[in-house]
Amino acid sequence: MTAIKERPILFSAPMVRAILDGRKTVTRRPVRGFQIPTEDTSIPEGERHRWSATAQRDPRYGFCVFGATEAECAKELEEFAPCPYGRPGERLWVRETWTADAQVDAVAPRDLSQGEPILYSADGAIRQTGCSMMARGRGRPSIHMPRWASRILLEITDVRVERLQDISEEQAIDEGLSWEGEINGKTFYTHAPKTYPPGSHQQFGVSGTDAISAFRNLWKSTGGDWDANPWVWVVEFKRVQP
Repeated sequence: MTAIKERPILFSAPMVRAILDGRKTVTRRPVRGFQIPTEDTSIPEGERHRWSATAQRDPRYGFCVFGATEAECAKELEEFAPCPYGRPGERLWVRETWTADAQVDAVAPRDLSQGEPILYSADGAIRQTGCSMMARGRGRPSIHMPRWASRILLEITDVRVERLQDISEEQAIDEGLSWEGEINGKTFYTHAPKTYPPGSHQQFGVSGTDAISAFRNLWKSTGGDWDANPWVWVVEFKRVQP
């Protein structure tokens, strides 16, 4: 039986809470390098090679996809270029901000015993492994979380390529936004609800009067360029048991 392929993926504390709450079921990540459809205006509209994108699935060899429209070219890219996050049926294990016991603060993540208790900064939950007490150590960034310490496993259900601003209101909500009521008669969404679990990493949330504007503000808060309307990988997922 072939093992299911797994890859790591990083999420911020508010997004981890959204996944745990069941609010977040999709993520958008920029398409890197030359894997971005570009238009050759010297070629007449409607012709097969007007749009093209260069991609690479092997370190030594590249290839080109074409389309008469940007959407057609993006579909070809989706079919033939390898998404760095995987394909439907494959899995993502979540890396998040974490803490081990203070007595092992000087120990590198790769050298930690898998029996160490782990505290997850997003919601203050503790992975207990027999120890009755835990002295909270220094915070460790998500990029340094080892596979055995991860508590969230996601199965990819769909992957596609699209422009960032093509996001729908429903998809924006599925990015993990929470409805927080109304302001001056308008609906109010945020990615970080006002109520936080005790001991969690509290972070000011960005918001908007509709889901798309709230997602736009969230994208910009992470340094992303919304106005450039970049091509993104849209990765839909469901949570499964580790």
